[in-house]
Amino acid sequence: MATRLKIKTTEGDITIRLYDETPRHRDNFLKLAKEGYFDSTIFHRVIKDFMIQGGDPDSKDAPKGKMLGTGGPDYTIPAEFVYPQYFHKRGALSAARTGDEVNPKRESSGSQFYIVWGKTYKPTELKQMEHQMAMQQEQEVFNQLTKKHHEEIMNFRRNRDREGLQALQEQLIEETKNHCKQQGKPVFTDEQTEIYTTVGGTPFLDNQYTVFGEVEEGLDVVERIQNCNTDRNDRPTEDIRIEAVDTL
Repeated sequence: MATRLKIKTTEGDITIRLYDETPRHRDNFLKLAKEGYFDSTIFHRVIKDFMIQGGDPDSKDAPKGKMLGTGGPDYTIPAEFVYPQYFHKRGALSAARTGDEVNPKRESSGSQFYIVWGKTYKPTELKQMEHQMAMQQEQEVFNQLTKKHHEEIMNFRRNRDREGLQALQEQLIEETKNHCKQQGKPVFTDEQTEIYTTVGGTPFLDNQYTVFGEVEEGLDVVERIQNCNTDRNDRPTEDIRIEAVDTL
């Protein structure tokens, strides 16, 4: 049986469905909702044609101008990528997180979430994005392999062994190509291409952040929120509050 909840906001109600294929995120969101964790929080980060973000407990009764976005429980949730089945289409419910540099496993915030609005893309734009994704894939694999050979690399540098360093680099580049070939080049599915070119979304976030649900009703509310006036920190100038999140 599907898990559905209603996010009651000062702009209207948003009905969401949580995916069973992301059980850790589903159960955590459900637990927090039942505890009233989200009650009286605000959508503290809103970017037009991108997304609306909430779930920061520090946003309750936060004075105007206060920087928000770092609050949450003292835990993170392991990433649950169910890709390409679930992706960042318009209305997708996803977990916020800290950046790769401090969070290489891409674990999710314990409470902060965002709802995608995004934009529509031309097929040529998606092809260019696929090329960028392939380059990023190669870079990530190469970096992982480099870490495994860290001591060897440092020894070459200490000994000023340029030939050894060059040979290892060529070896790692070859291993990277073979690894990426086995993984397969990242490409958008027909379903993704259809939705991203007609409905819209944020395809560049795919496989980077956990998508764990979607809006079933109330996309008009999401649209109103993402169109609101914001300050230089992307916080709405007039608070848009989550009054409650109730199970259905």
